[in-house]
Amino acid sequence: MDKLMHRATTNAFLYVENTVYGALGALLATAALLALGAAGRHLWDAVAAWNTGSAVFSVIERLLLVFMLVEILHTIRASMQSHTLTCEPFLIVALIASVRRMLVITLESSEASRETTWTAQTEMIFRSTMLELGVLGTLSLIMVVAIYMLRRSRRYAGDVAV
Repeated sequence: MDKLMHRATTNAFLYVENTVYGALGALLATAALLALGAAGRHLWDAVAAWNTGSAVFSVIERLLLVFMLVEILHTIRASMQSHTLTCEPFLIVALIASVRRMLVITLESSEASRETTWTAQTEMIFRSTMLELGVLGTLSLIMVVAIYMLRRSRRYAGDVAV
């Protein structure tokens, strides 16, 4: 009787887990499609207005958001199939988010540097954004090394098992 109760509870929790993953996946897929459509429309408007200079960064930033959503969706699908949570997809999403933020900072600082007069406030903002850019660059490098080490350890574990 005890094993039967344990099996029923496990199956109930598995059903709830899969239902939540399915609903989350549907919402993320909808968000990704909407973001992709918004990026396409933004690109179309930029091309129509011949304003492709800053629009390119904006479109890339929006497409990276779509890429993050799709990567999270992939993580959910993999979690549903294997019933395990791996950290590599989250590192990839974090890396994409860091690159996305670096693009935004680059765009903002290039627009801010066009001003002819520098005030103390402008200089302070520029220094803080450069500091943030340096931290994000370091963080991105750490995440790349972590992804490399995870893949290498997985490959090494596969070689040992053979």
